[in-house]
Amino acid sequence: MDHYENPRNVGEMFDADGVGIVENAACGDVMQLYLNIEANTIVEASFKAYGCAPAIAAGSVLTELLTGTALEGAKRLKKEDVASALGGLPPMKQHCSILAADALNTALTDYQSRSEEISNTSI
Repeated sequence: MDHYENPRNVGEMFDADGVGIVENAACGDVMQLYLNIEANTIVEASFKAYGCAPAIAAGSVLTELLTGTALEGAKRLKKEDVASALGGLPPMKQHCSILAADALNTALTDYQSRSEEISNTSI
């Protein structure tokens, strides 16, 4: 409940190194995740969410799990880790932890894509 009532790291990051935007078509929840990455470590994470209380809480706890985490560790983060960090989610709200994990995967893919573009243009 605390992550819903007092969400952490809320807001758009305009200079993000990776951005993930995902939507759950069934319920309409949307999550945007922003990552700043230095030396293969996530140094800052923020989010915006439109949805139910557990979706907002999942975005908040995800940013706390990610900040200070090496990219390899972030790649291993699963929906169960998000749900566990929230103290569990009811079966009808499990989609919120999936939304957070999908936003992370999309943001990491975006970061990888941007990194490859930079590498290709500097050759």
